[in-house]
Amino acid sequence: MKRFRMWVWISTIVVGIVVLGAGAFVLAFQYRPPQAGVATPPGSWAPVADDQSWINTGSDPGHTRYSALAQITPANVTQLAPAWTYSTGELQRRGAAARRAKFQATPILAAGHLVLCTPFNRVIALDPATGAERWVYDPLLSDATIAQIGKAIACRGVAQWTDRQAAADAPCAVRILTATNDLRLVALDAHTGRPCPGFGNNGTVTIVPDKPLMDAEELHITSAPAVVGDVVVVGSASADNRRIDAPSGMVRAFDARSGALLWTFDPVPRRFDPLASPTWEGDSAERTGQANVWGPISVDVERDLVFLPTSSPSPDFYGGMRLGANRDANSVVAVRGRTGAVVWRFQTVHHDLWDADVPAGPSMITLMREGRPVPALVFATKKGFVFVLNRETGEPLFAVEERPVPASDVPGERTHPTQPYSTGLPAIVPHHIAADDAFGILFFDRRACRRAMARARNEGPFTPPSLQGTIQFPMSGGGANWGGVAVDPRTNRLVVNTNRVMQLLTLIPADQVEAARRANPGVEITRQRGAPYGIRREVMLSPLGMPCNPPPWGALTAIDLQSGTLAWEQTLGTTKGLVPLGLSFRWGTPNFGGPIITAGGLVFIGATTDNMLRAFDLQTGAELWAGELPAGGQSTPMTYAIGGRQYVVIAAGGHSALGTKIGDTVVAFALPR
Repeated sequence: MKRFRMWVWISTIVVGIVVLGAGAFVLAFQYRPPQAGVATPPGSWAPVADDQSWINTGSDPGHTRYSALAQITPANVTQLAPAWTYSTGELQRRGAAARRAKFQATPILAAGHLVLCTPFNRVIALDPATGAERWVYDPLLSDATIAQIGKAIACRGVAQWTDRQAAADAPCAVRILTATNDLRLVALDAHTGRPCPGFGNNGTVTIVPDKPLMDAEELHITSAPAVVGDVVVVGSASADNRRIDAPSGMVRAFDARSGALLWTFDPVPRRFDPLASPTWEGDSAERTGQANVWGPISVDVERDLVFLPTSSPSPDFYGGMRLGANRDANSVVAVRGRTGAVVWRFQTVHHDLWDADVPAGPSMITLMREGRPVPALVFATKKGFVFVLNRETGEPLFAVEERPVPASDVPGERTHPTQPYSTGLPAIVPHHIAADDAFGILFFDRRACRRAMARARNEGPFTPPSLQGTIQFPMSGGGANWGGVAVDPRTNRLVVNTNRVMQLLTLIPADQVEAARRANPGVEITRQRGAPYGIRREVMLSPLGMPCNPPPWGALTAIDLQSGTLAWEQTLGTTKGLVPLGLSFRWGTPNFGGPIITAGGLVFIGATTDNMLRAFDLQTGAELWAGELPAGGQSTPMTYAIGGRQYVVIAAGGHSALGTKIGDTVVAFALPR
């Protein structure tokens, strides 16, 4: 997996707060979020027709993450309360392995069931009205696989496919498709959860890597498959920085009926491609690996287009052995669903040295230009840019400029001279920070951060990694991440959440890596085998354990895509539950998961480290409600209606790397009956 590892800095915030005491500074920053179940002002609601149209982890194949439901509104959202909860049982079943895993699934509606997956790829179907369990399928991952993948193990969702050639009541006429961490694609009868015997070998297709793996973590699958027509498309996740010749990031497509392999696409051109191959110098395209598609894949069913968000080539932080722009890596590549043929490609980072993957597939919208509708795509990047492209051609619909960027001073490295900046739309994170901007709650705390920042190389978002240490802001976890964006198709208002924490990247000569590891056991130091340098990655923290850059450390941003202007920005997350005396500081927190938008005029999002599901006003950005979860909600919610009642559902499983409370619960919120 293209992973983000953050030191758990939150636990050390306590030290700083105790030093501050309960004086005026504390009172100035105290924050009390809206509470669930408080009906002020009173709101009314009427029963609504059943709506089970959330058929994809992104709501629809185009990943708008939008619902037409409007029973829950700004006027009554404060009345939301838990309607039902369901425990997957993984904490009891898997013990320590479950406490390391990430329960990040977004459920879908299929064959009248609410269907989701656990980090261990158990597929579960629930009654959407009550949360009662209907069926379970367990692919039986081995203990060795689970141990090897460790904290990277996750399953963010499943897909469904309907066989139009079969009778509606035939077995496997509606199928659940799930891709496992041990590289299997499984087809299940959506009604019963039983494997489909006509698919592969009794319901299972085994995906064979292009080379032997170092361990299971080096190549596994975390995101849901994508479905276009009768084709199932599967990407893969990978461990970063293991070796130059990492496994291929090949995307595979299978027949949804038989499981037969139909086509493959490798973002690194192993065979000659007239556009991509000249951007890989020498024989680097034959040796380099990854550039995989680990995030959600979006689809334009009508146009038979699949939009692949590709990642960085191996290894992330040294490119001297893969010189050139490395086209098709760090890109959105549009391919035909039936054949896999490339239709167009758009690269967001040339010759990536920052782990700046495109973390999620783009969302489909329609823009009005010169009085006519234009089919478009919109997506956000880890670097904090938002790009809008013509869906049919890949051409930018808002200005994108190639700007000069700093050159590397590392022997053997050659940075690309320019990088694409999305200048026609507001950036969703700050792109520049100076040593004088250092944050600290006490003088010595801020001084230490300022000195550390002053020692590092720091020339903007594309400052290359260095031997002296380079500030990366935002860090490799974003900016935006795999939660993607949500878009209201009525108004083309986009909402996206971001991380805003600094990272220090330091290259280490290969012969010094092992000594550096022994001397710094708590720091992420990776070998990058075959490269002359390893990499040290660390969040820039003060002596009191707080981020060295000023808050907010997490934010929610809305952009009007019709006009290209910033609509609003809101701090996302508080320190609730993480500091003594029950105080909440509205500084924002690192966050994983994404937002959804409803026709009721609301944005729902979990993601933060304070274990809350929040509702924001789509028009103003005001936070209207916050409901407490039993564990960290580092997932994307979804919504549907059944029995006249709208439900908002989220997986509360926690995130071991963020230090949030670990759990295995699905929670459904609704208005009181």
